[in-house]
Amino acid sequence: MSGLVVICGPTATGKSDQALALAPRLGSPLINADSRQIYREFTIGTAKPSAADQARWPHDLIDIADPTEVITVAQYQSLAQALIQEAHQQGKTPILVGGTGLYIQSVTQGLKIPAVPPQPRLREQLQSLSQPICYQFLQQVDPASAQKIHANDTVRTLRSLEIFYTTGQAASVLQMVSPPDYPILILGLSCGMERLKVRIARRTEHMLNKGWVEEVKALREKYGSDLPLLNTLGYNQIGCYLDGEISWPQVGPLIVHHTRLFAKRQLTWFRRMQSIQWLDCEAEDLQQQIWQRVEAFLCRSSVQELPSSVQPDR
Repeated sequence: MSGLVVICGPTATGKSDQALALAPRLGSPLINADSRQIYREFTIGTAKPSAADQARWPHDLIDIADPTEVITVAQYQSLAQALIQEAHQQGKTPILVGGTGLYIQSVTQGLKIPAVPPQPRLREQLQSLSQPICYQFLQQVDPASAQKIHANDTVRTLRSLEIFYTTGQAASVLQMVSPPDYPILILGLSCGMERLKVRIARRTEHMLNKGWVEEVKALREKYGSDLPLLNTLGYNQIGCYLDGEISWPQVGPLIVHHTRLFAKRQLTWFRRMQSIQWLDCEAEDLQQQIWQRVEAFLCRSSVQELPSSVQPDR
């Protein structure tokens, strides 16, 4: 066995559950591709696999960094590639699962990511300007990146400017690709936006009932309310509630609203990846559909690995 199976898609589509069902059938390691699940203590709000699920089957690249650390995409890519290589040496086909499109692309397309660490002073200067001004700068110095980045995407705008002002070269020039030489199957889970909104609302309610507010309180007490990770989806809205800026009845609906917008951005990203095979995340026979696709993929991969002298006639 070799190659790589990827299970991706927008938030709340059940990617982790499907990957966990598939992994034992394949005997394959699970590799996380969610940019927040790599951080310890951010558990409930990131929908991190439960301790029981992690005990049932090992998950790699979860809880590998403290919340005060910064793990770059280049670092993630290197760690994931090493795990994939290790799995291949053991004759296994690893499963990459998550919703962070850039993480997945860094592995499946072999992005050559500029090794530029965060530049706090430069970021502080850029953040003192408005997002429209920063985006105008990006359009001037790196129009190719600006075409791929939404005008309201502060994080990617700042990162692209950071790369340009640090290296003197546009991120779009530096970020070339070198695809891996092993076969890859990418399965995307999704459903209609109205159905996804219901799933998001249900999951948000579950996470709030599970103690998400208490998790945020503990993180704020330990690291301070200005911890960057606390400004991410859901944690930000709960922080506003704790600061008295919004009322409790507003918290859930606001989280659902922002999560829905986030899911739309994820879908936009993934739909640019033309190699994804999409499946309805609410299909009754979803596990069977996934297994059939994986079986066919492994069969094709095995034939491709045979020497030409023993390959079947076409």
